[in-house]
Amino acid sequence: MHPKIIGFNPSANTPPQDMKKFLIVGLGNIGAQYENTRHNIGFKVVEELAKQEGVSFESNKLGSTATFRFKGRTFILLKPSTFMNLSGKAVKYWMTAEKIETANILIITDDINLPFGTIRTKAKGSAGGHNGLKDIQEKLNATNYPRCRMGVGAEFSKGRQSDYVLGEWSAAEERYFPELLDKGAQLVKSFGTAGLERTMNQFNGTIDMTT
Repeated sequence: MHPKIIGFNPSANTPPQDMKKFLIVGLGNIGAQYENTRHNIGFKVVEELAKQEGVSFESNKLGSTATFRFKGRTFILLKPSTFMNLSGKAVKYWMTAEKIETANILIITDDINLPFGTIRTKAKGSAGGHNGLKDIQEKLNATNYPRCRMGVGAEFSKGRQSDYVLGEWSAAEERYFPELLDKGAQLVKSFGTAGLERTMNQFNGTIDMTT
């Protein structure tokens, strides 16, 4: 007699979802010309986390991925190769391939509506004019997916938004990168182990830039 697996429907077309598996998506654009731009801070955060965990990204379908385990959870890091405006295609593919539900994904992205150094993690929300989030929203047909917004400021004149987010960081901003990226990396692990609510309470805020 086979043991009964609670919650498993043998007639279903797909296996049950793994509640301890998380898809962490850093948004950005591929290519050396975009590597150090403000729009790529999502890439930077997942790269920092991969470095801390001693894993490397490998080219895969619709993006580069790296996987590690922490406190019984599996974290799949994804850098989409679809370019920012088509991020949803990669997110949906990997959610389906790894059978990860919406509550277990975290999208890390830049946000011009927040000052540089500010982090805001939310359970849901609008795209807020961000093309990457807009495409994810359209592909998933949902707005209730967790996202971590990393402030990049809005120091640009009218009509120059694209130049600003695709511009490189200033030396003054890069000075605070180690603390900012480490905080983002720790936030991801908290999301998977402590949950979204506790993570928001602990990590939402602005890093100290008075020193």
